[in-house]
Amino acid sequence: NAVTVVPMHAEMTTQQAADILNVSRPYLVKLLENGELGFTKVGTHRRIRYEDLMAYKKNRREQSDRTMDELVKQAQEDNLGY
Repeated sequence: NAVTVVPMHAEMTTQQAADILNVSRPYLVKLLENGELGFTKVGTHRRIRYEDLMAYKKNRREQSDRTMDELVKQAQEDNLGY
C-alpha cells in the first residue's frame, strides 16, 4: 500500500508506463506507434509524459464506462435480467 508521488511533467520509460496501464510493454509500444499516446525520443529510447499517460488512462476508463453502460441498457431492453 505504498504511495508514490510523481511530478506531472515527469517522463516514464515504456516499461514504467506499461506497468501503470497494466498492459504489456509491446502493447504499449503499439499504442505509441499508432499515435494513441504521445511520446518523445531520447536517443533511441521512448519516453512518455506522466501527464499524457494519466490523460490516456482517464479517457480509456471513461470509454470503458460508457461501453458498459450501453451494454447494461441493451441487456435491460432485451430483458436479460441484468
